[in-house]
Amino acid sequence: MNVTAPTAAPPASRKPLYKSLFFQILVAVVAGILIGHLWPDIGAALRPLGDGFIQLIKMIIAPLIFLVIVTGIAAVSDVKAVGRTGVKALIYFTAATLFALVFGLVVGNVVQPGAGLNIDPASLSQDALNAKTATAPPKDAGTFILGIIPTSVVGAFASNSLLQVLCFAVFFGAAIVVVGRERCMPVVTLMETVLELFFKIMGWVMRVAPVGAFGAMAFIIGQYGLSSLSTYALLIAACYGAAIVFIGLLFVVAWVYPRVPLWQLMKYTREEFLLALGTASTESVLPRIMTKLTNAGCSRATTGLVVPTGYSFNLDGAALYLSISLLFLAQAFGYNLDLGQQLAALGILMLTSKGMAGVPGSAFLALSATAGALGIFPVAGVALLLGADRLMDSMRVVVNLLGNCVATFVVAKWEGQFDRAAMLRAFAGETTTTEAALEPAGASAPGSVAAGTAVEQSPLGTSAPAVR
Repeated sequence: MNVTAPTAAPPASRKPLYKSLFFQILVAVVAGILIGHLWPDIGAALRPLGDGFIQLIKMIIAPLIFLVIVTGIAAVSDVKAVGRTGVKALIYFTAATLFALVFGLVVGNVVQPGAGLNIDPASLSQDALNAKTATAPPKDAGTFILGIIPTSVVGAFASNSLLQVLCFAVFFGAAIVVVGRERCMPVVTLMETVLELFFKIMGWVMRVAPVGAFGAMAFIIGQYGLSSLSTYALLIAACYGAAIVFIGLLFVVAWVYPRVPLWQLMKYTREEFLLALGTASTESVLPRIMTKLTNAGCSRATTGLVVPTGYSFNLDGAALYLSISLLFLAQAFGYNLDLGQQLAALGILMLTSKGMAGVPGSAFLALSATAGALGIFPVAGVALLLGADRLMDSMRVVVNLLGNCVATFVVAKWEGQFDRAAMLRAFAGETTTTEAALEPAGASAPGSVAAGTAVEQSPLGTSAPAVR
C-alpha cells in the first residue's frame, strides 16, 4: 500500500502593518493627541467614543471572569489548590503594595516635589474635591471585606462588581469539584461553549479598539491640555521616574523566580499595553490579558484568580502615586512629616488603597482618608491634585498592568501551575490553546485539543478547534 507523506503547510504570510491592532491603536492615540491639542473643543466632545468602548468591554467582563474561573477550577479538580493560590496571591499583593508605598515615600523625601509652593489653606475650596469624589465617604477595612460577599448573585453581575463575581465563581467551581466533574460534565461543557462565544464577542469588540483609544486620548488632551504638564513638572517627573525604576525591579523579579523575560512579555502584550494607555483604563484589556497569560503558560485557574483580584489588591502604580502625592501635599503646605507620621500614613494607605479599581475618584478618596486621619493639612488640599491626576494615568496604568502580569507568573510558578515551555512558544508567536497551557509541561489538560486537530487562531489570541 502506497503511503503519501504529508506535505508541510506553507508558511503563513506576514500580515500587512496596517492590519496590525498595535499599529492601528498607535495611529489612533497619536491622532487623538493632535486633535485634542489643536482643537480642544472637538477633542473634549469625543469622550463618548472612549467611554462607549470601555462600556462594551464592561458588558462582558463579569460573565467572562466567572466562566474562566469556574472552568479553570473544574479542570484543576483540587479545591485546596485553589485556596492555596488565593492565599499566595494575597501574600504577594501585600508585599508588592507595601514595597511600592515605601518606595514612593523614599522618592517623595528625596525629590520633595511640593517644596517651596507655600499654599495657603484658606484659598482652598472643598467643592472641586466633592465633585470629583461624589462626596462618597472612604470605606473602612470591615466594610470593604463585607463588600466582597455578594448579597445577590444577580446583583453582583448587574453591578459589574469583579470581586463579588470572583467570590461566587470560586464557590461555584469548588461545588463542581466536590460534586464531581463527571456528574457536572454537562454544565462544564455548556460553560466552555459559552466561554468560546464570549471570546468571539471579545474579538468583535476589539475591532473598534482604535476608535475608543482615539476618543479617549482626544478627550484627555482637549480637556486638560498639554500646558498643565509644566504646572506639576516636578511631581510628574518624580512619579514617572519612580515608575521606571519600579518597572526595572519588576524585570528582576520576573526573571529571577519564574524566569520570565519581561521584555519579551511586553512585546507579546504590546497591543494590550498600548490600548490601556490610550483608554487610560486597565479594565479595557482585562479579558485579553487573561487570555494571553493563560496562553503563556499560566494555568487558567491561577490566571482567573490572580488577575481580577489584583485589579483591586495589587495596584502598584496607584500605590506609588499615592505615597508621592501625600508627601507632595504635605510639602506644599509647609509640613515636613517625621518618620512616625510617615509610618502612620503608610499603614493608612495600605488600607485605603485597596479596592481602588473602578471607583471614580478613588485616589482622592484614599488621600482624603489619609489626610483626615493624620490631621496635618486640610482635606480640601487634595483638590490640588485635580490638575495632575489625569496626567498620571499612563504611569498608573502601565505599572498596575505589568505588576499584575508579574504577579500571575510568580503565583503560578509558586503553585506549580506554570509551563515555561508554553510561555516560550507563545512569545515566539506559535499557536497554543488555552487548555494546553493549563497543566505543567508534559501533561495533558482535561479537554485539551487532540494532536493533529486543526487549530485556528481566535481574535483574542486563544485557539479553538477549527470548524470546517
